[in-house]
Amino acid sequence: MNARIVVAGSLNADLTIYCERLPMPGETLHGNGFAVNPGGKSANQAVAAGKLGAAVTLIGAVGQDSNGDMLVASTGGAGVDVSHVQRVAEPTGVAIISVEDSGENSIIISAGANGTLSPAAMEPALFDGAGVVCLCLEVSLATVQAAAQAGHDAGATVLLNLSPYAPVPAELAQLTDVLLVNAHEASQFLDGLAMPDADAPAAAWHGALSAFAARGLKQVLVTLGAQGSVVLDSSNTAEPVVRIAPTVVRAVDTTGAGDAFTGGVAARLAAGDTLIEAARYASVAAALAATKKGTQTAYPSVAEVAPTLNGG
Repeated sequence: MNARIVVAGSLNADLTIYCERLPMPGETLHGNGFAVNPGGKSANQAVAAGKLGAAVTLIGAVGQDSNGDMLVASTGGAGVDVSHVQRVAEPTGVAIISVEDSGENSIIISAGANGTLSPAAMEPALFDGAGVVCLCLEVSLATVQAAAQAGHDAGATVLLNLSPYAPVPAELAQLTDVLLVNAHEASQFLDGLAMPDADAPAAAWHGALSAFAARGLKQVLVTLGAQGSVVLDSSNTAEPVVRIAPTVVRAVDTTGAGDAFTGGVAARLAAGDTLIEAARYASVAAALAATKKGTQTAYPSVAEVAPTLNGG
């Protein structure tokens, strides 16, 4: 099938410093490396899907600066259509990232040009023929909701990555076909409902399954970091809860691994896979992304994913 993916949202320059461990509040540490890389959740997801063979259109905004040049070149270089990335007067958004030796990270973002992306940019014609619309919350909720509405009206599968977390209006939830969250975000969305432990049996997830369904969300992907993920699908009576085993690697930098997962899910849904199949594929893509430093430059190609997916 290989339908087109529309990704609407953020592009950031990632200013990353590497260190032995993350600093405590008020503490200053020596770093052991620094890099400026292309990033932003939406740009990352677009690049991840593009490298995995999907046809992707990115809608966003960057500044008229060198960081904007870098981001347009990086996303375009992955085969993504960047003709709808606006160049605006505001500086390009940035993310300040610290990465410790274990691969864990902490991130602070400044919206910059991303804050100028308005609902008016979500022109219905841009969504014609789209199979998947991929969204996150690094731009305004009004803009996300406009993109979700345009995707819904075009008959696309609306995939919402609820990150960074913000309360979601009921109208946006109703427009969402697949919700992608980590366990903490899932708990926040469900008013503090605790998620099961990573090693809990499938039956332990039925409470969360029912709670999501009560809010109109039948298909939910809950990521568990190094412990894999869980597919919750109340429309699948045969397998409503499916645990996706993690792909075990030696992590070097987990920055953007979640975006690699989201992009992988979008790519496989656009290719006609079921949500379970898409999650299994995305698990491999995200794990391989964590084996290299950086975000977009670390994302794997189809040829790199295939051997691990097939047990090689």
